[in-house]
Amino acid sequence: MNTTGFGERAGFTRAAKTAAAAFILLALSSCSRLLGYGVLLWSIDDPSVAAGTVLPVHIRSNINGVWVVSAEDEAGGKARRFELPIWKLEFAGSRGKAEAYSEAFSEFASAYAEAVQDGLPIRAEPDNNANRNYRLKLGQVVKVIGRAKGNPAMSGDSPLPGEWLKVLTDDGQIGYCFSYRLRLFRQERGSPVAAPAAAESAEADPKLDLIFSTAWHPEVYKEMIDTKRIDLERFSASWGFFPGQDTGIVRISLPKLELSYPYSAVAPVRDRTWLFEGSRVQASLRSDTVLSVQYIDAGGAQRSAVFVALPSSAEDFIARETERRDSLFRSIFRLGPIFRSENYGTLAFTSEGGFAWTGYDILVPSIIPSASKGTGRASLRLFLSDDLATAYSGALSLSFDPAEISSPVNFLYTLEPGGLRLEYLPPSSLEGVLAQRRGPSPTVIFFSSAER
Repeated sequence: MNTTGFGERAGFTRAAKTAAAAFILLALSSCSRLLGYGVLLWSIDDPSVAAGTVLPVHIRSNINGVWVVSAEDEAGGKARRFELPIWKLEFAGSRGKAEAYSEAFSEFASAYAEAVQDGLPIRAEPDNNANRNYRLKLGQVVKVIGRAKGNPAMSGDSPLPGEWLKVLTDDGQIGYCFSYRLRLFRQERGSPVAAPAAAESAEADPKLDLIFSTAWHPEVYKEMIDTKRIDLERFSASWGFFPGQDTGIVRISLPKLELSYPYSAVAPVRDRTWLFEGSRVQASLRSDTVLSVQYIDAGGAQRSAVFVALPSSAEDFIARETERRDSLFRSIFRLGPIFRSENYGTLAFTSEGGFAWTGYDILVPSIIPSASKGTGRASLRLFLSDDLATAYSGALSLSFDPAEISSPVNFLYTLEPGGLRLEYLPPSSLEGVLAQRRGPSPTVIFFSSAER
């Protein structure tokens, strides 16, 4: 059975059809009316035309992805028509609109930039958390077409110098790139833009992308989440491993440790392991949610740390734990907020979490430090073991003024119809933020609720 297509049966080879299409396009362009005017975004060499030039536009071919425009070569000669990739021209319509755009664009007409970091992302919006549209190769040149307001790239808590630039790649991708890892330069009029031959978009690496796109936090966070005992003094969104795709600075931030290492590229060492070149930091992806990092500390010693991806953001868990504590405090406050005891004085709470305790002399210094002023902050930072949780409402921590008294005084508490029952919880009963057991000789205090 003859399966030759109609065009082939008629003697039309692919080359012949391409030539015919080109002939039709040229014929149309020779007789078509002017579509309007546009502004050249990226300088061209043949003919030699600088970016920012207003060009007459004769036709647009979506099939071939080109404009047919005309221009005089800057080196001289008659105007001629030629094809221009659609992404290289901003079509404005009227000459007046094109000239207005050209004037606004003049600041950036000769502005280009070179990536000084392999894998530098171009994002959909001027924000580190926006989707990445493109990844630049080390040395790749882009055209700067504007600047944008956005959230600055950060190194720890400090913003990095630079700004968000709207850029155009040499294959027509448009997005935003932070300038900190770009080398900005101006094209000399009449000279070509130097774009290295190797400047191609970096090949997609889904596992490396996962490292860059995931928020990595200390492994201990997962244990806190699994046990539902989040210690807010050891759980912060600012602690973790930050690969710095936009900044070229990889950071390791842990309690009492803050290290930063500039790097130029991320190179595979073996399967699921990468080296941040120039930094001596190596990251190994154990699973999609567990990352092992090896680094050199400030003293030159080899160290390692494990980081995990959380099921939701660290900020979400902090907000939930804060609300849990606030809810417990509100229960105490509603029962009082003033409580009185014949032997242990008066304990009053403020709606903001403050307290004032007077008449507690009998508890000094065995429980309450002698230097305390009787005022301070109340918190619900402790958790109860399963055994204690069946008998007590929670654990109340009172941090006394002045601030030099570093350790809070902790009590198990029970809310009762007539008031608040406190039972002193000695440090020996605690394991971290977990109250494991009652004290050996418990001191129990009952406060009656005073009338408001």
